[in-house]
Amino acid sequence: MNRLPTFRARRQQFAVLRFLATTASSRPTVPQTVIEKVVQKYAVDLPAGRVVRAGDYVMIRPEHVMTHDNTGPVISKFKSVGATKIANPRQLVFTLDHDVQNKSEKNLAKYLRIEQFAREHNVDFYPAGRGIGHQVLIEEGYAFPYTLTVASDSHSNMYGGVGCVGTPIVRTDAAALWATGKTWWQVPRVIKVEFKGKLSPGVTGKDVIVALCGSFNKDEVLNAAIEFTGEGVAGLGIDDRLTIANMTTEWGALAGVFPVDQTLLDWYERTLKKYEFSMFASKSIPSLPEHPRINRRRLDALQAMPLTSDSGAEYASHLLFDLSTLVPHVSGPNSVKLSTPLPTLEEARIPIQKAYLVSCTNSRVSDISAAATVMKGNKVAPDVQFYIAAASSVVQQESERLGDWDALLAAGAKVLPAGCGPCIGLGVGLLEEGETGISATNRNYKGRMGHPKAQAYLASPAVVAASAIKGYICGPDSLDANRLPPTGAPSFHIAQAGSGAVVPATSDTEELLPGFPESFTGRLLFVPQDNLSTDALYPGKYTYQDDITLERQAEVVMENYDTSFAGTVSSLFKERSPPSDSPNIKEGVVLISGYNFGTGSSREQAATALKAAGIPAVVAGSFGDIFKRNAINNGLICLESPELVGDLTEMYAKDGRRGAGGKDGELTVNPGHMIRINMRDGNVFVSGPQREKKYKVRPVGASVQELWICGGLEGYILKSIQTQL
Repeated sequence: MNRLPTFRARRQQFAVLRFLATTASSRPTVPQTVIEKVVQKYAVDLPAGRVVRAGDYVMIRPEHVMTHDNTGPVISKFKSVGATKIANPRQLVFTLDHDVQNKSEKNLAKYLRIEQFAREHNVDFYPAGRGIGHQVLIEEGYAFPYTLTVASDSHSNMYGGVGCVGTPIVRTDAAALWATGKTWWQVPRVIKVEFKGKLSPGVTGKDVIVALCGSFNKDEVLNAAIEFTGEGVAGLGIDDRLTIANMTTEWGALAGVFPVDQTLLDWYERTLKKYEFSMFASKSIPSLPEHPRINRRRLDALQAMPLTSDSGAEYASHLLFDLSTLVPHVSGPNSVKLSTPLPTLEEARIPIQKAYLVSCTNSRVSDISAAATVMKGNKVAPDVQFYIAAASSVVQQESERLGDWDALLAAGAKVLPAGCGPCIGLGVGLLEEGETGISATNRNYKGRMGHPKAQAYLASPAVVAASAIKGYICGPDSLDANRLPPTGAPSFHIAQAGSGAVVPATSDTEELLPGFPESFTGRLLFVPQDNLSTDALYPGKYTYQDDITLERQAEVVMENYDTSFAGTVSSLFKERSPPSDSPNIKEGVVLISGYNFGTGSSREQAATALKAAGIPAVVAGSFGDIFKRNAINNGLICLESPELVGDLTEMYAKDGRRGAGGKDGELTVNPGHMIRINMRDGNVFVSGPQREKKYKVRPVGASVQELWICGGLEGYILKSIQTQL
């Protein structure tokens, strides 16, 4: 007998239909990775039938955008471009978490202004003390499987621990999202990281990512999106996945995404039961509304419509890592690229003065429990200060209920409020000159957690706790060496190597918007260096001179690298042939450089100074992502051509080596070549005294073209606002 579907079944069918409606409107036939599929869902203004692939520039409308203490400067940027209305208040999340120990009148006033702005515009707001923004976004479901959520913070990669594509943006992007709901993104190359085997007892997710950073430490994943796969994933708990995804930032990636598997679905079921229990209702007590983001409808949709990478999807490279060969590892000192097996480091008995169980990396319930297990019955060493801070108030409440928080206090731990604190060098407990600290945080760069002449190591919560007890870097007594694999480097290898850049297919073409040039042309100038930092491009001493003109920026561009650079560009610009009258040709000096161009700090003047000097486009082997964002946000075109960089390096660099400068020691090489870059098909023609050679770059998409036409992202925002009036 046919029976009508139950209410729950009908509700699940409805949820599935809603999910299908967001994904099946144009079903791509080209194989895609799961990351490309998620971006496809959130891409807007795509040409009909366009399939999103790695390397594409797209305009995105992410599910959510989070800002923290930097909400204040974003408000200023938002207002400075004339914006008055938030495009979609439900898209925004404000979390105050960085400087929460600062009770000064100035900081409290700033926090109050942010809260008032949130209330005025109906934006979700989480005050100081609620927790670190990334943890809040996980707990409250803003970061959710198969969604794209961004944040004005580099550790938004963490959302990948729950199958969400999380990636960082800069403040100007955040202002654009507030005003228009959209910003641009270049889809990164996708790298498959395959886990084999299973972790031994006492080995954690922190050990995995510390070992990955130390094993693959030649920029193998720089500016890539990582897709974690393999049999070993199933054995990793969600807290371990969040830790690994969080520190893919330090590994150099722009995203690190785990699969939505049964382990994750079970975790969400347990989370949902907790919410439902807290909303208990009876005949006399009405039920509370369901959670707006973690609810039965969304979980049913996840199970009904799993999203996976297609067979035949393209990956830039494939890295393999055998978890069963891993022992606990420690990172440092003062570099995540240095990782040492704990048994080796333990023999050195390196004394410590401070220990930290803080940050969004390793201060969740399981982390606090692991540290408490080690601490019970012990005391912090007399000469050691052990600081603890929960990732959120929810975490602290649960740890208190379990008794783990009190166990740490009884052992002598010092409590800090839920927030970033020492991890970013704010508040009390920082490392002082000559001190050594061990921390469960994510970064140990020189001076990050205190004095530049301090030493900082990173390790798992259990190792941090054990070291705090004994006063030197060591593992807990419970760590059984007989159950660990042999001490040494874990088993890892590259199954498929990539070039480090997205190489366009020869058939790639782009439709050009009216007003965008058909070509960029001019004299070619070669800077034969890798890792040219933003400080080299634009000296820090000028960064906070707010009244500096673009003309002055052009005069000091690259001053820290080559004092003659600005003069060389100026003379080449003056020597050019009579300018073309065609609006379809953009003339200037085209700069060619090596790999990771623009690495370092986020100063946008590194881009504006180059543009002001008469450089309309930069071609490099690869770019620092923050520089590329600032460049495109200010109308400076960035293109990648490893082949062109390789040829110029062979011809003009010292000994034909990357990053070695010119043959005669010159910092900037003027080979006398002309270059023409066709923006429709990506063909690049370089002509010199002997011959002309053709190269290929990926043309920029409509999103970047529109920003260029508008003079940058701020101009795009103004245009969008005027359109809405």
